[in-house]
Amino acid sequence: MKKILLIEDDTVMRENTAEILELAHYAVTTAKDGKEGVELAMKWQPDLIVCDIMMPKLDGYGVIHILSKHPETASIPFIFLTAKAEKSEMRKGMELGADDYLTKPFEETELLNVIEIRLKKSELMKQVFPQDLVGFNQFMDQARGLKDLAMLSQKRPLVHYRKNEIVFHEGDKPQYVYFLNKGKVKAYKTHEDGKEYVTGLFKPGEFFGYIPLLKNADYFDSCMAMDDAEVCKIPSEDFLALIYKNRDVAGQFMKMLANHVMEKEQQLLSLAYDTVRKKVAEALLLLEARYREGSKKNFRITINRDDLASIAGTATETVIRSLSEFKDHKLIEIDGREIVILNSEALQKIQY
Repeated sequence: MKKILLIEDDTVMRENTAEILELAHYAVTTAKDGKEGVELAMKWQPDLIVCDIMMPKLDGYGVIHILSKHPETASIPFIFLTAKAEKSEMRKGMELGADDYLTKPFEETELLNVIEIRLKKSELMKQVFPQDLVGFNQFMDQARGLKDLAMLSQKRPLVHYRKNEIVFHEGDKPQYVYFLNKGKVKAYKTHEDGKEYVTGLFKPGEFFGYIPLLKNADYFDSCMAMDDAEVCKIPSEDFLALIYKNRDVAGQFMKMLANHVMEKEQQLLSLAYDTVRKKVAEALLLLEARYREGSKKNFRITINRDDLASIAGTATETVIRSLSEFKDHKLIEIDGREIVILNSEALQKIQY
């Protein structure tokens, strides 16, 4: 049963609307003002929100503004109720991210039709697409169909990068968002003394290079192919049109941004407080988390020691020494540049 949160300050309107929705077999929770509505949305995680605009304590615009800032609520379909039919009011609501609106008074069938349409479109956006170029194109086509984004380009060039070839440089103006179809890509910053520090690792099925576009800033790091890679380049104007005009897709990228921030916080804590042995262990575990495929018992990855050192944030000599210790303790095996993790649990427990 789909859950609907109804936020309406008028008691009669709230009770009547809730009754209509319950008769249509929806699970309904109501809030009498915007502040209560935000609290319920965070706690209850409804499948859809119907919200009045003019309310005490916090109006509907404030409600959608707050909920759009939280990854767990940003993608919930949002329908405004308004007694005003002025175009300026409707436009403001849609610019804030509302998916639809109803002008009071409305017919029962009108309310139910709008809700049914929005729920169906929300379900389509939750489909799990294959993490390859076919899945990417399905995702983009679906997203364009939801909002009729006529500007979205049909030309998505697939570019081949050789190992160690630069995708973009720090300080460049972003012109594209990138989707990795095959291979591995790393983002990194270079210190004045020439040392590299890896700021991100990307695997097939992931987007990268989109944060500077959202910030309207230059690239703050560089990106390089770690092995031969295939990358789909999405023109920046198409990406921004998709983000600004499609609230569902914006919510997905907000979740990705939130995950990015949490990963960076953990990485900074590790750099600040962990021992060098723990840093190397964490780097190996990060590689396993990012690039493990299938259900094979032991994870294998080919990586040069300089790259591993830039992920761990320590010297190459320290990495080599730590790997030798891990090998002696049967935590890993080493075959040339290939590292085989034999005991992930033991690596996680390393403290000193």
